[in-house]
Amino acid sequence: MTTAQLYQELNYVNHSREKRLYYANLIIDHPDLIPKLLEILFMVDDKISPRAAWVFEFMCGENLEEIIPHLDFFTENMHKVHLDSAVRPVAKVCEYLVKAYYSKTENRIQSGLLPKHREKIIEVCFDYMINDEKIAPKAYSMNSLFLLGKDYDWIHPELVLILERDFQMQSSGFKARARHIIKKIKGKKS
Repeated sequence: MTTAQLYQELNYVNHSREKRLYYANLIIDHPDLIPKLLEILFMVDDKISPRAAWVFEFMCGENLEEIIPHLDFFTENMHKVHLDSAVRPVAKVCEYLVKAYYSKTENRIQSGLLPKHREKIIEVCFDYMINDEKIAPKAYSMNSLFLLGKDYDWIHPELVLILERDFQMQSSGFKARARHIIKKIKGKKS
């Protein structure tokens, strides 16, 4: 399947779980399509970009290790994504990666997610936290940054600063998540 053919196929992807899963499994069954999917995902001004992001997120949810050969390309380009409906899945994939990296269960992400990848994730997560993003990317970023703060001691103080600064202006969902993260960070210090 060419990039153009995959682009055409993505026209059929909608918000339904069945469609996203169908195309995610198509990509998993044909890993040679991953670079093409990412290419479409990073056509950041195109209306099909979010559909590629949805499929990519589902693919990573089903089989995260498929992303390993593409981590350089993904992490070097993810900051370009700006359409709300594409930002959320990108933030979710970052959270998947970080959770797998810190998992107690051994997995290939732990050796595949290099410091340069983690630093790009930190950068994009802080961008999501300080920019005018919806709650979901902020929530995924909060979790990712909390975990990454285990290895980068400057992250937790910065994260707490942002969470406390933005607390009053955010939704109740943000506040609940922020309270939880702040409590975990401050509880760890005592």
